[in-house]
Amino acid sequence: MPAAWSFDLGADDVAELVLALPEVAVVRADEASGAPRSSWGDRFFFVGPDRRRPFATLVGQDTAGFDEDSKLDRPGVFRLNLDLGREEFERLFGYPPARSAEHRSEVDFTALDQVVPHPAYGTHGWACVLNPGPRSLAEVDRLLAHAHQRALRRHRRSLDRRPA
Repeated sequence: MPAAWSFDLGADDVAELVLALPEVAVVRADEASGAPRSSWGDRFFFVGPDRRRPFATLVGQDTAGFDEDSKLDRPGVFRLNLDLGREEFERLFGYPPARSAEHRSEVDFTALDQVVPHPAYGTHGWACVLNPGPRSLAEVDRLLAHAHQRALRRHRRSLDRRPA
């Protein structure tokens, strides 16, 4: 676990740790970005300038009618979301992302400091943790590094495909 991790992290602290990774940029949703009001303040972390596919996001509110399972509207609650891919998702949870819906009843999406499948994007290989803390930080650090490495590889492959 990086020396910077502490057990009293807020969303801004987590954002700083993600931004400390090599080649990471962040886009913060706001009115000027054209993002819907429900996502204002959310942060999307990318590797590379294309910014089409984040490897991590940091959100602090529910999206009515779509993503309400984490109950993010509780005071001080935020969620770090990580793109793990199919293989790491299955290694972590014991089933492939495509079977996430079958396992929903086994998951407490409101639990703090616990890595769980993402309530809306688990089927795409995403995991999440509400308010990372002492129980989850070592695993979150490992999963963040994994998601970041995947994004770096994806970015480098896109550079290799560009015409010279």
